[in-house]
Amino acid sequence: MLLVGVGGLGCPAASALVRAGVGRVVLVDDDLVDETNLHRQVLFGEDDVGRDKLDAARRALLRATPAARIELVRSRFLPDNARELARSADVVIEGADNYATKFLVADACRIEERPVVHGSAVRWRATAWAVGSDGAPCYRCLFEDLPAGEAQPNCAEAGVMGPVVGIAGALMADLALRVLCGDASAFGIIHTFDGLADRLRAVGVQRRDACALCGPGRTIFDIDEARYTGTSCAA
Repeated sequence: MLLVGVGGLGCPAASALVRAGVGRVVLVDDDLVDETNLHRQVLFGEDDVGRDKLDAARRALLRATPAARIELVRSRFLPDNARELARSADVVIEGADNYATKFLVADACRIEERPVVHGSAVRWRATAWAVGSDGAPCYRCLFEDLPAGEAQPNCAEAGVMGPVVGIAGALMADLALRVLCGDASAFGIIHTFDGLADRLRAVGVQRRDACALCGPGRTIFDIDEARYTGTSCAA
């Protein structure tokens, strides 16, 4: 499995996957641990502040599961490496903190025919859902394209609750393991957790015929760098 982003979503997801015995987990990130990360990025402690996230995450994961095979990619998920990274794994898990990367992961996985699990968390709400290698439905069926301007709040403005992010990461790991085991029922259902109401819902997502990524009139067949200029969201 390839995990994009070792943040609030990626840390609990990686921990669950490694403990579950996934044969190879590839972590993709290029950030350092910041003190503001500690309330939600559960692989890091105060001693890790200022250190490379990938090194700190691997140390924490190996402490819990010494036999784990963990590989590190010190980069962001970018247009020039997206397709190569997507096809390097059986399942991609997207825990990015911005919409541009989320759409890029969705597009690269559809082009390379790889299943992907998306996740997000803002304020008290968490979401996770799995998309099959053929989409139908895919991320663009639901969201269509990057939000414009200030259409969505970012982490600094909206806030991120640590326990809610942890639930999102756990849901993502569960879906990824189901996909890896060949459970086709994992696809096409978005799971939403409301932390204030303590309610978990599962709602089917419908394929959108006009979808540019997986619809009959599909227009996205390659990665066009100009397509990905995005705004921040939560992780």
